[in-house]
Amino acid sequence: MLSRQFTTECRPLLRAAVLFLILGQVSAVFAARVVGPWVPIFAGIEHSVSTNTPGANSFEHLQVVHALRIDLLDPGVQLLATPRIANYQSGVRETAGYKVKDFLKNHRLQAAINANFFNPTDYYLPSGTPMALSGLAISQGVVVSSQGSSADSAVIRFTEANQASIVYTNWPPSSTKGIYNAVSGTYPLVVQGVNAGYQYRSSGDQIHQANPRTAYGLSKDRRYLFLLTIDGRQPGYSEGAYDYETAGWLLLLGAFDGVNMDGGGSSTLVVQGSTGLPVELNHSNAVADSGNERTVGSHLGIFAHPLRSFINDVVAFPDDTAAGITWSTVSPSSTQVEYGLTTNFTDFSTLASAAVTNHSALLTQLEPGREYFFRIIAISLGQTNTSPNLTFTTTNYLRTNQLFGLDGIWRFTADNLDGIDWTAPNFDDSTWMGPGPGLLWVDARSTGPNPLVAPKAQELPTDPNNSSYPFITYYFRKHFQVTNAAPRTSLAFSAFVDDGAVFYINGTEAYRLRMDPAASPILNADLSIGYPCNGDATCSDDFSIGPDLGAQLSDGDNTLAVEVHNYNQLSPDTTFGTTLSITTPNAQSPSLAFTYATNTLTLNWSRNGFALQAAASPGGPWNDLPGPVVAGPVVPPISTSTLFYRLRR
Repeated sequence: MLSRQFTTECRPLLRAAVLFLILGQVSAVFAARVVGPWVPIFAGIEHSVSTNTPGANSFEHLQVVHALRIDLLDPGVQLLATPRIANYQSGVRETAGYKVKDFLKNHRLQAAINANFFNPTDYYLPSGTPMALSGLAISQGVVVSSQGSSADSAVIRFTEANQASIVYTNWPPSSTKGIYNAVSGTYPLVVQGVNAGYQYRSSGDQIHQANPRTAYGLSKDRRYLFLLTIDGRQPGYSEGAYDYETAGWLLLLGAFDGVNMDGGGSSTLVVQGSTGLPVELNHSNAVADSGNERTVGSHLGIFAHPLRSFINDVVAFPDDTAAGITWSTVSPSSTQVEYGLTTNFTDFSTLASAAVTNHSALLTQLEPGREYFFRIIAISLGQTNTSPNLTFTTTNYLRTNQLFGLDGIWRFTADNLDGIDWTAPNFDDSTWMGPGPGLLWVDARSTGPNPLVAPKAQELPTDPNNSSYPFITYYFRKHFQVTNAAPRTSLAFSAFVDDGAVFYINGTEAYRLRMDPAASPILNADLSIGYPCNGDATCSDDFSIGPDLGAQLSDGDNTLAVEVHNYNQLSPDTTFGTTLSITTPNAQSPSLAFTYATNTLTLNWSRNGFALQAAASPGGPWNDLPGPVVAGPVVPPISTSTLFYRLRR
């Protein structure tokens, strides 16, 4: 993110004389730069890589520019701005922070880029950290962040039909009626085909210096959206850009209007790779410095269809332990599906040797709740064609019951338990303090505890040998009951933890939260490697343990042990509390339904992962409908004899 000492409100109207001068400057400096060709990567999305040689006939700084050109008229293109977080609170808790690559993966997007400025601006915060945005943000018709001031008021807006517009200064706020997605930047860079970046050259504000950049632009006819990153702070590779340089690239690439977005270490442009996993196009200075992409609070994502090829129209219909796949080929071919839990495919569908153009396969004996990779092989006239690697995730039908809530009762101690098997189910904790209900907390701040940390119940002791600050580590134990533990059973936690913790089930370590993953064992003096939210347990850490936990649980009594560690020795507070829910498989059966009207029989079924079969009698023999048919609705040919239908897996 670019730091700002003060904010300058953009003036969308420039004097005619200034416009004439800028136009003359633009024509002079564009001469020596190399604009890369537009290469299609998805239907409606093209990628370009550009660079320059700094000097008299070019811009002042060495720059590597990655840009996407999005065809907003392509019927497969859809946009997604970062949606609201759970337990939304305007101005405080608006979105969940994610790396751009994780935002892309979480929503199965084909491209994604960072958008609005946001808070908190700490580097490398945990995924899901609640954040508040600056400027207007709308996600699928829902206002995520309102325009609260003239700061960060350059808004790019889209209707549900992807009709795009720019409001250069959204203050007072413009109407949001009919706006489906919107994100905001700081100020316009290109205004009606004119480079407006020169007006900021004399500013001493750090945001107007040579920085890594993220910028958005629109073509004059509003058909194309341009998403641009310029890498920076990496001498010899890419140094960053002034505003006028960023605007110059937008103009060269075809933008008629453009906006400066959040930049600096947040500038990140990601696309979906051939394996279905994210690929970072640019090389942000955050990655260059630390090897880690930064967590940001605002993104803009794009859904798009694959490019047309020999294999097209691939659709996966996953269920819990099976998945149907359908696809088409340009010409008749025999086909097969390779699949597995990694791209080292270990399984194959039955080879369909008949040469046809519409294909399907049923994959069985899958694991519930897992991501599978697959690709299609099609052979036509001796030529082998292979699709890109694709993914689907099997469902996991579950029944969830809460075992205890945040007010659960715990035994606790601050004694040093190094070398003691305190997590064992039969450990005697009768001499520990308590029992006391959660949230269990301590806060040594002179201003008192944060009122947003709630519900506070049992107060913990402070360390008399450390100026009455909290102990570095507190230990907690409680028992819970389980009935009929089975395979695919998992435990779901919604915990409020300040700062880090280790969770143990029946004496076995099950989960580490913000604790060094390499430390073995965790000791009493070990500090947490991170902290929640803005340093207080005002938002939950939600995670699950399993689904292979069933073998570790006992019917009847079980033990949950947790050690909570502070972030540093002078951290004034510690908080712990969690809910615990158990999830178990919930077997479901499919239902096969039919309708008959005007001599047309239509069959449909309630779950994926099944193939349709027919027989002349209930005793069989049963045969797959040609294909096989793995997704409904289907209209079978009318038969003069009685036919029976069923689903098989």
